[in-house]
Amino acid sequence: MTEGEGRNGEQRTTIADASLCRAGLPAGPIFFDMPRVLELGLDTFGDVTVDPSGKPNSHAQVLRDVVTEAVLADQVGVDCIGLGEHHREDFAISTPETVLAAIAAKTTRIHLGSAVTVLSSDEPVRVFQRFSTLDALSNGRAEIILGRGSFTESFPLFGYPLDQYEILFEERLELFAALLEANRTHQPVTWRGRTRAPLNNQRIYPPTESGALKTWIGVGGSPESVVRAAHYKLPLTLAIIGGDPRRFLPYVQLYHKELAARGAEPLPIAVHSPGHIAPTDAEAREELWPAYEKMRNRIGRERGWPPTSRRDFEQEVEHGSLYCGAPETVAKKIANTARALGLDRFTMKYSSGPLTHALQLRSIELYGRQVIPRVREMLAG
Repeated sequence: MTEGEGRNGEQRTTIADASLCRAGLPAGPIFFDMPRVLELGLDTFGDVTVDPSGKPNSHAQVLRDVVTEAVLADQVGVDCIGLGEHHREDFAISTPETVLAAIAAKTTRIHLGSAVTVLSSDEPVRVFQRFSTLDALSNGRAEIILGRGSFTESFPLFGYPLDQYEILFEERLELFAALLEANRTHQPVTWRGRTRAPLNNQRIYPPTESGALKTWIGVGGSPESVVRAAHYKLPLTLAIIGGDPRRFLPYVQLYHKELAARGAEPLPIAVHSPGHIAPTDAEAREELWPAYEKMRNRIGRERGWPPTSRRDFEQEVEHGSLYCGAPETVAKKIANTARALGLDRFTMKYSSGPLTHALQLRSIELYGRQVIPRVREMLAG
C-alpha cells in the first residue's frame, strides 16, 4: 500500500529501530503545535463488497458505488478522498485517476487523490499527464501519493522484474520529481537513468494551470523512505495500519530533522489508518468485525500470517490503529493521534473487505457530519 512497506506489507520497524537511533533523535514525548485546521479525509481501495444476500458485487458495481460514496463525502464536508491502486480480485480500483475524474464531474470542493499510485510499475510521464489532466478537470483539486505498494501483482502484469523493485522506484521517483520541477518552472525536462529511455529537453503536456501538483510520498515502515521524502522535499503520508500510532513518532522527528538539514521549510504530514463509524461503539464493532476478519485472513493466508482473532481486533480498536466506534469515540482517537504526531491531515480508510455499501455510506455521513466538527472542537480546545 505504501512506499516504505516490505513486499509482503509488513511494517518492518519499531520505535527502537537502530537506524532511528543512529539518526540521533531525542527520546521522550514531543509536543507539536497543531496546524490552523487539520484536514480530515477518507480513503478506499474499492474493496469488493457484498449485496444484501451476501453475494459479491461486480467490480463494475463497486466502482459506481465508490463514485456515490465520494459524492456523499463532498456533500458532508470531507476535505479529501484517496483511491488506492491494486490489481487483484478483491479490490476494484486499478486506475484511481479514471475513477477520480468521474468523481470530479460530480463534486465541487473535495480534493481528489490516489492512495497510492504504484510508481514502480508505472510510467512517470504518463502518471504526471493523467493527474495534470485530472487537475484541469477538477479545477485544481488533484493530488497524488506515490508509493511502491505492498502487493506485487503489478510487476509481472506490466512486465517489470521483481529483482528491480528498489531501483525502479528510486529512478521513477527521481524522474517524477524532475517533472514536478519542470512543471513549476515552465521549463523542459532532461533526465537519464537505467530503467527507461532518457528525456532530452522534453516538454510535458498538459502542464497544470497553477504550476503545482500536490504530491506526497507514502511510507509504511522504513526510515530510508522517510529520508527519501525529505530529500525530494515532498509531503509525507504515514500508513499506520496496526499498533499504537505513537510508535511512528520517530519517523516524524526524522522527517523534520532531514528537512531542516536540507534547508527546507516544514512540510505537511498525514496519517492513513482504517476505521468504521456507527451510532454506538458496540454497533461499529459488530458491523466491522466479520468484514475485517475476512479481509485480514485472506491477505494473511497469502503472506503466511496466523489467523486473526476477535481479541486481536479488540486490541486494535482499544489501543491500536483501528478507528472504530461511535462518532465521539473515533473523534477522540483521531484528535489524540493528530496531537501526538503533529499531523496536518488524517485520512480514514472506510472500506473493509466485504463491508456493505450501505454501511460505508452511513460511516461516511457520520464522519463528515459528526466526527470532523468534533475533532476540530477538541483540537481547538
